[in-house]
Amino acid sequence: MNCSTLLLLMLTVFQLWPCSPTTQNNRAQNTDQSFTTVRRVKRSWVWEPLFVTEELNSRMPVYVGQLKSDLDKQDGNLQYVLTGEGAGSIFIIDEYNGKIYVMQKLDREKKPFYILRAQALNRKTHLPVEPESEFTIKVRDINDHEPQFLDGPYVATVPEMSPEGTSVAQVTATDGDDPSYGNSARLLYSLIQGQPYFSVEPKTGVIRMASQMDRETKDQYLVIIQAKDMVGQAGAYSATATVTINLSDINDNPPKFQQSLYYLNVSEEAPVGTTVGKLMAEDSDIGENAAMNYFIEGDSSDVFGIITDNETQEGIILLKKRVDYESKRRHSVSVKVVNRYVDDRFLKEGPFEDTTIVKISVEDADEPPVFTLENYVMEIAEEVANGSLVGTVSARDPDNNDSPVRYSIVQGMHLKRLFSINEHNGTIITTEPLDREIASWHNITVTATET
Repeated sequence: MNCSTLLLLMLTVFQLWPCSPTTQNNRAQNTDQSFTTVRRVKRSWVWEPLFVTEELNSRMPVYVGQLKSDLDKQDGNLQYVLTGEGAGSIFIIDEYNGKIYVMQKLDREKKPFYILRAQALNRKTHLPVEPESEFTIKVRDINDHEPQFLDGPYVATVPEMSPEGTSVAQVTATDGDDPSYGNSARLLYSLIQGQPYFSVEPKTGVIRMASQMDRETKDQYLVIIQAKDMVGQAGAYSATATVTINLSDINDNPPKFQQSLYYLNVSEEAPVGTTVGKLMAEDSDIGENAAMNYFIEGDSSDVFGIITDNETQEGIILLKKRVDYESKRRHSVSVKVVNRYVDDRFLKEGPFEDTTIVKISVEDADEPPVFTLENYVMEIAEEVANGSLVGTVSARDPDNNDSPVRYSIVQGMHLKRLFSINEHNGTIITTEPLDREIASWHNITVTATET
């Protein structure tokens, strides 16, 4: 008995949906057999699936459909009764013929369907001639909602020089209409602004690169995407979204010196470690793609060195060894700059390095005279006459102009009393007799000064 009851319920549900007249008749016959066999009650509801279009504006009731029993002889003996969601307020039924009407404007987005129950009674006895049956009235959609981009505005980043077809971003619009009925919620995406650099897939909203672009030419693009419902047909609603697309940098540019020859100066008095000058190669890339290292090549690489300032990316030339104007007045070095990080994809574009020549001139400094010897040793007999020759010192100006030199004794007054020096030629003579027993040697300090 339980199995038969379950079969009857399933047949009741199946009867609610659209079907062909042949299928309905077969199902009606099956139902008749079930009632005859199990409950001896003939079940013969007949109706088509019921729909009502949303947003209908009418002062009069709008016909929805008709419930009908094939037991109805149209003699007024049957009474149709409607219960369930909205019965008597939203929906009414003509109790004589089973016609259902909607009394109010409906909104599918608020409630897409109503579940009601139908019953047919004998008007005289008020006993059911049909078992109570549940059915659904669906609210049919119309295109009354515009598409919306809920996540915009969008921002996306893609590497520069990306190949055509590279996916950049995806935009998605929503539509409150029914996606399962008609075209009201079927969206079509198109590009309003962004040609010829970008394209958009009409059905998915995926934005793709349409050509290769160079960040160094332009690093940001504003793209406008439109979404249209009704698959873009006439009368469709639309919405737009803005997508800001930034091109990220790749290392596709080598460093380059702006000059093939630079001139610098350094004084011969400069100590080791002195900054001789700075060079700056330019790289159109940014960040680590613009990082570079400098190197010095050539014969003077032992005299000059170069380091890289990691913040400014300048090459700083330093003095590694003292220079001498009189020995070598000019030095020439070759400076090479190389990208610190190289992208293998662009090696075929050429070497990511550059070379320049730096001419460094040594500036002359006013150097003091230099004695021919660091120490002089002279001998003289004691008790020689005043004005006797002791010896001669000699100094010269190492500078290019070779200025004249003046000599003088600068140490101890007693030595000045014993010796004198010719300020012009450095000849030293005695001015008093010398006594070996009093002092067997004397230290004399002589200065040489440019005149």
